[in-house]
Amino acid sequence: KNSVKAMEKERVTCSLQGKEKTALKRSQIFQIPGGKDLETKVIVDWSNGEFSQFEFVFWFDCKQISLPEKRYSLKDLLLEFFVKPREGSKEIFEYILQNPAKVLLVFDGFEGLHDHENFPRCSASQPEKDLCSMKELLSGLIQKKILNGCTLLFTARPKDKVYQYVSKVDKTIEIVGFSPQQRELYITKYFEGLPYCDNALELIKEREYLFSHCYSPVMCRFVCFLCERLLEMGDKNLPSTLTTVFLKFVQQKIIPMQTDVTAMHNQERLATLARIAWYLGEKHQSAMKSYLPSKEVKEFALKYGFFLPFAFPKHSDTGGEEFGSTFSDFVIQNFLGALHLMLAEEIKDKSLTKYLSFPSKKKKPYNWLDLVPRFLAGLLFLQDDPCFCSLSNKDVKQSTKKQKTLLKYIRRLQINELCSERLLELLHCVYETQSSYLLQHVALRLKPDLSFLGVVLTPPDVHVLHFVLKRSRKEFSLDLRNSSIDMQGLKDLVGLNNVASFRASLSDTVRLWKSLERTKDYELLRASTEKFVLDPFKAKTMRDVSDLSDLVEMQKMINCVQDASGCSSYEISAIKNLRKLEFALGPACGLQGFRKLVEILAAFPSLQHLDLDALSENGIGDEGAKSLSEVFPTLTSLETLNLSQNKITDVGAEKLATALPSLSSLKTLSLYNNSICDVGAENLAKVLPVMASLRVLDVQYNKITSVGAQQLTDSLRKCPHIKNLVMWNPTIPYGVLEHLQQLDSRISV
Repeated sequence: KNSVKAMEKERVTCSLQGKEKTALKRSQIFQIPGGKDLETKVIVDWSNGEFSQFEFVFWFDCKQISLPEKRYSLKDLLLEFFVKPREGSKEIFEYILQNPAKVLLVFDGFEGLHDHENFPRCSASQPEKDLCSMKELLSGLIQKKILNGCTLLFTARPKDKVYQYVSKVDKTIEIVGFSPQQRELYITKYFEGLPYCDNALELIKEREYLFSHCYSPVMCRFVCFLCERLLEMGDKNLPSTLTTVFLKFVQQKIIPMQTDVTAMHNQERLATLARIAWYLGEKHQSAMKSYLPSKEVKEFALKYGFFLPFAFPKHSDTGGEEFGSTFSDFVIQNFLGALHLMLAEEIKDKSLTKYLSFPSKKKKPYNWLDLVPRFLAGLLFLQDDPCFCSLSNKDVKQSTKKQKTLLKYIRRLQINELCSERLLELLHCVYETQSSYLLQHVALRLKPDLSFLGVVLTPPDVHVLHFVLKRSRKEFSLDLRNSSIDMQGLKDLVGLNNVASFRASLSDTVRLWKSLERTKDYELLRASTEKFVLDPFKAKTMRDVSDLSDLVEMQKMINCVQDASGCSSYEISAIKNLRKLEFALGPACGLQGFRKLVEILAAFPSLQHLDLDALSENGIGDEGAKSLSEVFPTLTSLETLNLSQNKITDVGAEKLATALPSLSSLKTLSLYNNSICDVGAENLAKVLPVMASLRVLDVQYNKITSVGAQQLTDSLRKCPHIKNLVMWNPTIPYGVLEHLQQLDSRISV
């Protein structure tokens, strides 16, 4: 990892935490300001004239080029693997080397790189021409030793796979998948023209868990394929779990084409494929150089679409072409890997738990195949299922022992101590079992405060969370901020009777409420406004301020709805109960954002703490101070006002001082590190005696001299209610300040 840090030191650190969520068009993908959420078809768009800054675009499937024994030169990789020019290869390659800024390299499926935890430094003397491993070539590209100036685009699932090893990037983009409407459109298009088109969509939507998985295009295709096969046979009973979907998927691939004679052979070949899936997965691989163990297994794998063949690039010098094979889909490899753990006699029941990915807060998942635990849990509870039995000739006795091991392990888990990611994984595994006992066991042991702050919640995550919460008799408080939860998921969770309160993105929450108002679902609208928690709130972007403004407008809309419908009146509790508000937009948008914030401050009747002190300095200046002072009479509950580091001068201090007496509850006022001089100090000194509630005044690090300090000290004598005056300033001689402190011990230096 030290070598990774060294080779990244020139990159720009980028994290999704704290980033503003922004939808992007594909044409914006290579513009540097950060963003998220897009569907991408980069190469198709480039071929249609987009991204004109690139003359060459190369795409690579990482799982096909990452075999450790394979070595490439850069020329082999670019002009043999991806595209093979009919002529002029040498001239094209020289042009690429001379014009790297015109080159885009796309590495698809970064998690498919073999053993990608250990990135070596590129040590080749001529890295553009020498033979290197794929990891050495990638290191050279990232270190800018190779094609310095080119653009690299990595894709991975999940995004953490990239962050862990290439943590410093110019831009991070997250593909969010299909919306519910897009899922419906995909399914409708898939079955278009078939007699059971309408039935298919209805059938899939009835299975809410499967429909939630259709947010992933790959999963949507699997579900549609299975639904098509079942409808062809007149069966209208879709599976209810991911495990049963893939069990039936594999069965439907094989059964229609097999006879009693071939059934046993197919079971053996499937078991062989499952073993290969597992052992490749342990090495972080989906592809292999040599073909499968036997001709029969090879034909079986290719015939039923479990494996796909591909050609390695020819070396420039030898011209020899080699072939390899790869699993057709990462999810299929996961399912087969779990099937191996289920069937393999050498894997004893007591060792099974190490393959689960929720052992503790710190321990990493055991295996690269991160869906294996879910499939394994599901398979262990399907050992008597006819569909499972048709794919296996194994005795179920061993599987029964493994099922008991899983039950015992989950019973011993300290469920209330699991971190959010591990808890979600446990919920998925338990859901796959469809065991009423396990579901109830987990539901009763969830802690009441569940935080998913910063944890991406996909539609399937939301479904299993909702399914388990609904079974519990406890009341829950949910934190769903920065979770990318979709509106339907948010609606489902906050609609649960035992969800007593929730925090979520303010923009997502307001959008949900507007949707509920449009659909006239006034009951859920009222319930969700009562449950929503905002306090404390920190505005870090202009979007945050706009969202807060929208929240206030939402109260007005609700009032209008009440008038029109005759419902009893109610207030949005988040507005009524907001007590602490922090403002940290920085100097670029500080004044602009603060002006907008000031317009709505009066809407928060319980506001006690207003904090404008930010590390990046908001710089609201005298204009901001003037705007704020004008609304002081409305802030009747304000107890703490922090205006530190905001470039306020005597002009702003005068405006503040004039209005400060109207803050009848103010206890602490901080004007630390501004530009207030003696005139400002004099104006503050005049109003201190009438500010009966004030206990602490901080005017440190301003430009006050001994004159202003003396005026504040004189005023302090008339203010027995003030407990502390902090006024060290570099412009006050230390001897003077020490003397004043001797006169009044409430002065802090």
